[in-house]
Amino acid sequence: MADAAILTPRQRAWRRFAGNRRGWWSLWIFLALFGLSLFAELLSNDKPIVAHYQGEYYFPLWHTYPETTFGGDFRSPTDYLDPFIRQQLSRDGNWALYPPNPYRFDTLNYFAQAANPAPPSTDNLLGTDDRGRDVLARLLYGFRVSVLFALALTAIGSLLGILAGAVQGYFGGRTDLILQRLIEIWGSLPELYLLIIFASLFTPSLWLLLALLSLFGWMGLSDYVRAEFLRNRQMEYVLAARALGLSNSAIMWRHILPNSLTPVITFLPFRISGAILALTSLDFLGLGVPASTPSLGELLAQGKDNLDAWWISLSTFGVLVGTLVLLIFIGEALREAADTRG
Repeated sequence: MADAAILTPRQRAWRRFAGNRRGWWSLWIFLALFGLSLFAELLSNDKPIVAHYQGEYYFPLWHTYPETTFGGDFRSPTDYLDPFIRQQLSRDGNWALYPPNPYRFDTLNYFAQAANPAPPSTDNLLGTDDRGRDVLARLLYGFRVSVLFALALTAIGSLLGILAGAVQGYFGGRTDLILQRLIEIWGSLPELYLLIIFASLFTPSLWLLLALLSLFGWMGLSDYVRAEFLRNRQMEYVLAARALGLSNSAIMWRHILPNSLTPVITFLPFRISGAILALTSLDFLGLGVPASTPSLGELLAQGKDNLDAWWISLSTFGVLVGTLVLLIFIGEALREAADTRG
């Protein structure tokens, strides 16, 4: 009890979070999976990490070498899945260190034995899609794209939501009334229709999708921040800061904001999961990223179009559900950690 009495509020919150074993392990599992996906090029690639050929060292992962470098006949980039190239790199003291999964997300194996989409095998652990691309590689790269997109969208939405909510809640009165009416008008715009219109006018890309979703993804959070600022602006420490002559900006960002971040922090995992679902849904409908970009939604669409290729939809569904479950468990643990009544 003596140790607990000297802990800071942040330390007590962290102890409450660590006490929720489900949320604690979910956080580390999610971070481990995301960390692995950041090194996708080293884990899943159709090029060797390093190769030793005729006394020379080569690094195909970072440099493009023509086929003639390894005894081929053409000066085109080397296809390291070619049986001839593999034979060249494995005899007479030559060797090559391949990634654990020898396929990139866009690799087409022209030397595959089975027709596409091919079921899981020793060559493709989770099978291939209808174009012959390795499903495991596309899941790994697609998971990374989804999480990075979700983190970027969450960061932008949180910043805009905090800014709008802080201005409304701190100044109140006419400022709050005008901004609240503007937010209601902006929120009534049909977001999906706007996405369809812009998808038809511009080339689909992650940046365009990020910009469009960021325009609408901040409004829900701004309401919570506004409520916290409305409550905290009447506290004694704020009145004392005003009496000392501190500026409005100093009071807002240095004093009120740190005491108003509870809804922001507790909602972060749920906002990340919502962003992942949004990207997946739009990709499934064909309104998201280009077809060449690895995407969980595009794989789900392939599974719908190829119902007999059960491995596509089943593996993608498992990755998506597993990711969302981990984020929900983390969010529940954060919410309990922020509850000071416990």
